[in-house]
Amino acid sequence: METERNEVYERIPWEHLDKQGSDRQWLLVGLAGAVALGALAYSFMKNQPVEPLAAAPTVAQSAPVIAPSSTMVTSSSTVATVASPLVVSEADLYAVDSDRLAEVASAHAEWFAVEFFSVDGSTESSQALRELLPEGVPLPEAPPDTQVFVDWVGTRGVDQTGDFEFEVEVLVRSLVSTSDSGFIRQPARLIVVDVSLGNDGEPIVMGPPALRDATPASAGRLELSEIPDDVRAAASGAGSPVGGVLGADGGWRVLVMSTGSDGVTRPVMVDIP
Repeated sequence: METERNEVYERIPWEHLDKQGSDRQWLLVGLAGAVALGALAYSFMKNQPVEPLAAAPTVAQSAPVIAPSSTMVTSSSTVATVASPLVVSEADLYAVDSDRLAEVASAHAEWFAVEFFSVDGSTESSQALRELLPEGVPLPEAPPDTQVFVDWVGTRGVDQTGDFEFEVEVLVRSLVSTSDSGFIRQPARLIVVDVSLGNDGEPIVMGPPALRDATPASAGRLELSEIPDDVRAAASGAGSPVGGVLGADGGWRVLVMSTGSDGVTRPVMVDIP
């Protein structure tokens, strides 16, 4: 007869096993989350530029100081108030080259000459001359149906008569049209315009111009020589050769009668090496 075995069955604590399994599950979830956060942090730090530690004080030192808006408006208003009036002192004018002042006076005198002789019957032309002439000087008077256009002007000389006063000689050539004729070129006229530079540096005309004799000086004489056949042949492409002047380098300057696009034949010089 077999010996009866006494088997002892220990109670299995299922409630404790369930609890331990639950804790382990949450532990695994926590570890997985930590790993994921660590990976994200590593990836973020890897993609960020590394700034030197010394950069912080540099940025702080170079940071612009922004003034309040009211201060900026006041500063802008102050600058505009100071820059608006332009006054040139006598010391500044003395510091400018006298040749430069003469050029300013010459340009103003030429402008005045154009407005003084031009007559087109418009109020704009009269107003322009009125602003250039001194007060009290009457405007020019033209017959009906008369028009005058200035062909060209040029300064012949400038004399300085005072510290900032100049006497400018201006040659003027004009075209006149009347009801009985077309435009006819007039003989050149020489006028003298007194120009002064004011305290603001702007030139002004001191009075109506003075008229002077504009007779041209006697012309020189060009001595022409016979030119060789090869030189004549080379110059024939520009016109009909008349004669020439032999240069010191052995080349020729040949006078030819050349016909332009307007159909007029004029004497011109052609260089033949």
